[in-house]
Amino acid sequence: QMQLVESGGGLVQPGGSLRFSCAASGSIISIYAMDWYRQAPGQERESVAHISTGGATTYADSVKGRFTISRDNTKNTVYLQMNNLKPENTAVYYCDTDLEYYGDDDVNYRRDSWGQGTQVTVST
Repeated sequence: QMQLVESGGGLVQPGGSLRFSCAASGSIISIYAMDWYRQAPGQERESVAHISTGGATTYADSVKGRFTISRDNTKNTVYLQMNNLKPENTAVYYCDTDLEYYGDDDVNYRRDSWGQGTQVTVST
């Protein structure tokens, strides 16, 4: 059974740093694009960072220069390094991956999969 498990997050003071990881496990065939999204209270989910199959990255304007997305294909894992955090970065962060895997029925599936979400609170 395929699973996406996020780790990291928590409470940090303004100016601090956090690092997330999101690991895919199970009968993974291939992972394509990987993304991080966030959703603040009362707001819609928004894209934070994107990394393509080949490693090309894009970021939301509000996080450029502070956040870094990376991936380790040998570990089926995507990371988000967040530096110089601000109170407005408080949100639940989700990883989103386009991946291909074998289901319990041994059928090849390709779909968009989401992590469980990780809370980040930036506060004094």
